Amino acid sequence: MGNGAKAQQKRERNADKNAKKGSSSQSKTNEAAKNILCEICRQTFLVTTRLPQLQQHVDNKHSGKTVKDCFPKYEEGAKA
Repeated sequence: MGNGAKAQQKRERNADKNAKKGSSSQSKTNEAAKNILCEICRQTFLVTTRLPQLQQHVDNKHSGKTVKDCFPKYEEGAKA
């Protein structure tokens, strides 16, 4: 048995171990945490987004609008 066969066996064993663990990616978790929604452009923000970041979005994207116009459901300091 050559080294190539040993390496292949090791990859197969590790594939079985990794399949049992499941995905370690946080992309699904991050998508679920996006629940602040701009009512004008429908852009989503993470639940941890603070007022200064939302104000920056309003200033850059929707001049003439207020934070309340874009995010009527947002409450400062509220926990989701």
